[in-house]
Amino acid sequence: MQNQAHLEHMTVWGLVSEASLVVQAVMLCLVLASLISWYLIVQRGGVLRRTEALARDFLKRFRSDETGALYRAGVQQELPADAALQRIFLAGYQSFSQLQAHAGNSTETVLDGVERSLAVAIAEQEERLEKGLPFLATVGSVSPYIGLFGTVWGIMNSFLGLSQVQQATLSTVAPGIAEALIATAIGLFAAIPAVMAYNRFSARSQTLIARYYAFANELQGRLHRRLNGVGAGMAAAA
Repeated sequence: MQNQAHLEHMTVWGLVSEASLVVQAVMLCLVLASLISWYLIVQRGGVLRRTEALARDFLKRFRSDETGALYRAGVQQELPADAALQRIFLAGYQSFSQLQAHAGNSTETVLDGVERSLAVAIAEQEERLEKGLPFLATVGSVSPYIGLFGTVWGIMNSFLGLSQVQQATLSTVAPGIAEALIATAIGLFAAIPAVMAYNRFSARSQTLIARYYAFANELQGRLHRRLNGVGAGMAAAA
């Protein structure tokens, strides 16, 4: 009867509070990793949604408005932090305006400078998109092994407890095994969302990066046509 009452009063919190210091440290580490992961999941999800929405909006304006007007409007306002495509555009067009102002620069020189400026701007936005992803990848790959360490330690303590009693009962073995399984469960709870979020965010980030490069090519093509038109007009005037 005493053993049965002991088993009935076993709770998750009771098992955690009575676990060894090593297992408690493992559980605390996993809980902290899970909390940080969920914060990053919510935060990065919001960043990607805003970046995608702003990119779609700016791409529509870019294809319907005049390039110079877009640039003047962009430099006169404070851009949102997530307006990645517009920042790339401003960097490329600013380089174009500065290089075009020098009469000695050829078309190739101007376009090469624009391409380098676009590459730098895209690299900055790419780094921003991937912020936090390495941590999610680390949590997703390491948490199960940390939980497994807690499991092994808990089972080891259970067997050590068995060696000190003459008769093995369920009440003797159950707490150690239960705390070991809790460590495993917490490890999986931390790892599974982190892995799913990392895969999802990586795919969306790569899609956005591909869109950045496609936009850069589209902008360079428009600027190239503009330069050729200016050059042809100057030749005809001469």
